Amino acid sequence: MFDGLTERLSKTVKNLRGQGRLSEDNIKDTLREVRMALLEADVALPVVKDFVAHVRERAIGKEVIESISPGQAFIKIVNDELVTMMGETNDSLNLTTQPPAVILMAGLQGSGKTTSVAKLSRLLKQQKKSVLVTSADVYRPAAIEQLATLAKEVDVEFFPSDISQDPVDIGNNAIDHARKHHIDVVIVDTAGRLHIDDEMMGEIKRLHNAINPVETLFVVDSMTGQDAANTAKAFNEALELTGVILTKTDGDARGGAALSIRQITGKPIKFMGVGEKIDALEAFHPDRLASRILGMGDILSLVEDAQKKVDHKKANRLAKKLKKGKNFDLEDFRDQILEMKKMGGMASLMDKLPGVGAVPQQVKDQVNDKELVKIEALINSMTMGERQRPELIKGSRKKRITLGSGTQIQDLNRLLKQFKQMQKMMKKMAGGGMKNMMRNLQGRMPPGMGGGMGGGGMGRMF
Repeated sequence: MFDGLTERLSKTVKNLRGQGRLSEDNIKDTLREVRMALLEADVALPVVKDFVAHVRERAIGKEVIESISPGQAFIKIVNDELVTMMGETNDSLNLTTQPPAVILMAGLQGSGKTTSVAKLSRLLKQQKKSVLVTSADVYRPAAIEQLATLAKEVDVEFFPSDISQDPVDIGNNAIDHARKHHIDVVIVDTAGRLHIDDEMMGEIKRLHNAINPVETLFVVDSMTGQDAANTAKAFNEALELTGVILTKTDGDARGGAALSIRQITGKPIKFMGVGEKIDALEAFHPDRLASRILGMGDILSLVEDAQKKVDHKKANRLAKKLKKGKNFDLEDFRDQILEMKKMGGMASLMDKLPGVGAVPQQVKDQVNDKELVKIEALINSMTMGERQRPELIKGSRKKRITLGSGTQIQDLNRLLKQFKQMQKMMKKMAGGGMKNMMRNLQGRMPPGMGGGMGGGGMGRMF
């Protein structure tokens, strides 16, 4: 998300380098570029106007601290205003009520509502909550079946319903069942429509009044841009929402919905869907997202992902192996690729690394998950001896490996060349180089920020 906006802002801020002071003249063109970048990202016009006005008010005449450039000072201002625009902090679910806490899910058809019910159930289960889900969508039998299948996949209880029932009865019966069986949370999925209509709003209002949920979450597709914010506003006027789940953010290169919803609706984005997998739901942190927009990465989310998804036993074994002076081999490399896949692949990792916003697009395009699939196939076609001693791979061995993996000799040669470079890097890290590298990175970060854009952070490493 935000690829275009990040690239545009990165180029824009470079124009301020070398200036000793931020003034009306030297930020006029920059603000115009920021305005265009936000509009191209499909941010709602009223939101863009307010944002630019606030940035101008704070930036003009601001003395630049001796150790940082005007460009970095301007980034800090833009960063702060982005955080304010998106809601300052993460708003978590408020489940402090007599169990069961009821969550009502609303949204248009195709927004990813039913899948989000399952993702949210999984997240709550990880927080040691018992969860019951039910579907009050009496118009689409397939929706009920889909939720039953997903509930089984995430191992939460499904309360059955069918199209002959009234949605209010389904909701009340599910809550009664949860109360009798001491279940912590009930999530009620509702019917979606292709557009907002009076019948739909009337039905969901009736259900809302009957079950009195502690959370009413609106699920919206981020790829609809500022229309997502307008739809959320229309729902909120008919139904008192407590928050928004923004779905399909992994397919949205603009990010207009994320930047517009809070300002237009006054409601916080609580979660965002970052992929199709059942674990691809993240808490929405405005400060972290602002950092990613400005090319400064999101190290906190990266660390959290690693804590949740990485096999720590394998990681510790590799660390001990390298500490003893043993070589990093192709078997270890394959394990790292598998761990990377768990964390969402290369695109997800690069999005969270500081300085990647400053990396040319053609370089980013070369680092993709298709290459990782190819590398994994090549390593899988090798014997254990070949993985541990790549120098054995010559002549007939190369033919056998490429034939078995469906690849070309040049693919294997490229892998072996890249692997040699990686081995050298791993030796340096094992010898204390990692500490030095992180110290250098930290020294390049502007005060109070997660990294630099363009001239700092990881950007200089590429």
